Parts: sequence; C-alpha cells; structure tokens
Amino acid sequence: MKIDWQKYLGQTLNITMHENYGLTLDKKTDTTIYEIVFKTGKLEQAFDDGLLLDAVREKEHIKIFVPFSSVKCVEIFNI
Repeated sequence: MKIDWQKYLGQTLNITMHENYGLTLDKKTDTTIYEIVFKTGKLEQAFDDGLLLDAVREKEHIKIFVPFSSVKCVEIFNI
C-alpha cells in the first residue's frame, strides 16, 4: 500500500522499528532482553526511501531519518 505522506507533514509520528536495537541484560536471569525501538518526532519531509523526523532531545532539535525498510508500524498524532 502506498501512502501520501505529504498530507501528514507537521504531524507527530511514533514509529515502531522492525529492528530490536535496545539490547540489555536481565541480571536476574542472565539473559539478553530485546527492547522495542520507537522513533518519535514531527514529520518534516517524506522521501521515496524513508521519512525525516524532527525531534527534541535535551532541548535541542535533531533530525532522524527512518528508512521505510525499518518501519514496522506508524502512529500519527495531531490529526
């Protein structure tokens, strides 16, 4: 399915990634825990291969590019 991301510019997106980046160790069971990774920010621009988000971290704006191949799910806020 093709989505026209242009109509969501300026909206807040919460993107769930396919990759489980956040590896951590559970000290009680001595096993690895895979954390679900989210990217959140305002949709600034949409490209043929991904989305560019503007996010605020520690009072600074940062740009996050998320390739479509990494997107598992997208929640759209402020509609």
